[in-house]
Amino acid sequence: MTAIKHALQRDIFTPNDERLLSIVNVCKAGKKKKNCFLCATVTTERPVQVKVVKVKKSDKGDFYKRQIAWALRDLAVVDAKDAIKENPEFDLHFEKIYKWVASSTAEKNAFISCIWKLNQRYLRKKIDFVNVSSQLLEESVPSGENQSVTGGDEEVVDEYQELNAREEQDIEIMMEGCEYAISNAEAFAEKLSRELQVLDGANIQSIMASEKQVNILMKLLDEALKEVDQIELKLSSYEEMLQSVKEQMDQISESNHLIHLSNTNNVKLLSEIEFLVNHMDLAKGHIKALQEGDLASSRGIEACTNAADALLQCMNVALRPGHDLLLAVKQQQQRFSDLRELFARRLASHLNNVFVQQGHDQSSTLAQHSVELTLPNHHPFHRDLLRYAKLMEWLKSTDYGKYEGLTKNYMDYLSRLYEREIKDFFEVAKIKMTGTTKESKKFGLHGSSGKLTGSTSSLNKLSVQSSGNRRSQSSSLLDMGNMSASDLDVADRTKFDKIFEQVLSELEPLCLAEQDFISKFFKLQQHQSMPGTMSNQIRQMEEVKISKKSKVGILPFVAEFEEFAGLAESIFKNAERRGDLDKAYTKLIRGVFVNVEKVANESQKTPRDVVMMENFHHIFATLSRLKISCLEAEKKEAKQKYTDHLQSYVIYSLGQPLEKLNHFFEGVEARVAQGIREEEVSYQLAFNKQELRKVIKEYPGKEVKKGLDNLYKKVDKHLCEEENLLQVVWHSMQDEFIRQYKHFEGLIARCYPGSGVTMEFTIQDILDYCSSIAQSH
Repeated sequence: MTAIKHALQRDIFTPNDERLLSIVNVCKAGKKKKNCFLCATVTTERPVQVKVVKVKKSDKGDFYKRQIAWALRDLAVVDAKDAIKENPEFDLHFEKIYKWVASSTAEKNAFISCIWKLNQRYLRKKIDFVNVSSQLLEESVPSGENQSVTGGDEEVVDEYQELNAREEQDIEIMMEGCEYAISNAEAFAEKLSRELQVLDGANIQSIMASEKQVNILMKLLDEALKEVDQIELKLSSYEEMLQSVKEQMDQISESNHLIHLSNTNNVKLLSEIEFLVNHMDLAKGHIKALQEGDLASSRGIEACTNAADALLQCMNVALRPGHDLLLAVKQQQQRFSDLRELFARRLASHLNNVFVQQGHDQSSTLAQHSVELTLPNHHPFHRDLLRYAKLMEWLKSTDYGKYEGLTKNYMDYLSRLYEREIKDFFEVAKIKMTGTTKESKKFGLHGSSGKLTGSTSSLNKLSVQSSGNRRSQSSSLLDMGNMSASDLDVADRTKFDKIFEQVLSELEPLCLAEQDFISKFFKLQQHQSMPGTMSNQIRQMEEVKISKKSKVGILPFVAEFEEFAGLAESIFKNAERRGDLDKAYTKLIRGVFVNVEKVANESQKTPRDVVMMENFHHIFATLSRLKISCLEAEKKEAKQKYTDHLQSYVIYSLGQPLEKLNHFFEGVEARVAQGIREEEVSYQLAFNKQELRKVIKEYPGKEVKKGLDNLYKKVDKHLCEEENLLQVVWHSMQDEFIRQYKHFEGLIARCYPGSGVTMEFTIQDILDYCSSIAQSH
């Protein structure tokens, strides 16, 4: 064991600056004997680290290697198993329990004793030794030395300690001074003893001689101790004073913190109050204007307008979180709501009265126009009402119900007023034409064809810009145009043309002026009166729902676009504001394109390609007929989409009518693609002439016709009658089928030359089948 210890010290621990103190040969309990060594070591450098190291031989057995190390401070329990009987087993409790069996009980006891000594000397935390003989632990440390074990006596761990170089040199000098030191050890010892006594005597004399100095030193030490005591008393008093100051400072700090917190809260509260006061406080003047302001005078209308805007701002202020929970805010909001309701009611009542009053004043002026071919001028009426335009905008945003009621009342009033004015205007025109009202009943006037053509355009324009009730009055004007030209001479025709032109010149500015006033007064969007405008139609397109059980056909918004474009072109083709119409066209057609595709994607009953094909064909036809120059690119796009989806539908629906034959030739083409020459394909077992004949026999002309007939019925179910594309699609399918037939014939000719194999039907048969099927349906 000594040789092993020496080898381990040399090979493993010395290179790591460690010293081996104890070693035990062990194996794990309950397993096959694989011997290893547990070593107790300490480092040679301070601070000293104590470890338990497991060392075992290498697999080849020619050297030792360090396997694992545990710090002794991590050792919790040493269990020797039995304190009375000899037992080689023991347990070491680190992070887990390691069970060992020593090669002998003596080695185990020596190792445990070393662990106990190291624990006593180097560790503050004491290890728990269980089932260890107290005699073993007592013998390990001499009595009376328990106190000195932790003081640094190295001999407790190792009794032998080598001399250092200086000590060896001193001993050699001493022995050289005495020749008989080696030959007569007793004489040398006596000499050393006498010299030691002489030194002790000299030390005692020196001590006695320095007694006075020692007394002086002791006195100084006593005085110093007294001074230290006084200083400690002063420091204690200072500490008490500082403790009192500290408590006061803590109180001041806490007080300052509370004051700072209070100031912060006050600043925040003031900010919130200022925000509410600045944004939710309505001036008394505004409140008075809303409650009783004069809505008849210009100054009163301005004051009411400013007050209404201020009220709207107060009601629309963006409150911060928590404001809506404050009672004052709730009360203020309720007050604003009451003011809004009160003023909206006052404004609606006043404007209704203004409509009635203006209507009465306007009716009184009709008499002066009864003898003249002029329409009354509504400009003063419009001018007076436009003073309320801002208030109408306010009413529209705050109380749409009252705004809508005013709009309806104005329309009712306007329709009755214009009905009377235009009726009287047409009566005057008839009188001017015939001379007397009675004479007008005897004649049926007919103007020249050229003037009537122009009048139709003007009347159409009027009918778009005027209300529905005014359209009914245009019939009187058309009656004038239906008078027989044969009953009139040239002078009368000239007179009719002049009067008819004057009628149109009076009607057009009247309609435009009314349209402009309505747009400004009711805050309508520009051109809102034009039917089928820039955003409502697009929204209607997006809301279109298609039936899941019936064909889709031509979508409603596609037909509506055709109607709108046709009407718009007939009215505004050469108008000054043609650019606005072109912009509307562009937006509408893009909306149509997008929503046709959307509906096609959602369609379940009708295939997507059919929806796209039919609707884009309809759009292409419409744009080709109307020749709208700004939509030339969209016309080409519509034609391209129609063509693409027609081809896609044909290919998808036709599919592979000769399915087995198609699969056969797909295999043939695959062999050719793999590198087999075309004329050698017939030598392949699966693609020889006999296999080809078998496949061809499965498709006699009768079966082909039956398959085409079923295909025609299927296409007929998909397509709608209104677009009439059935024959176009059928002809395209016929061409596609013939193309596939020619492809098969070409493969037979190249891959089976001279075989005499042909299809059992010809191209002419296909043409006859398709023609017969189309005629029969």
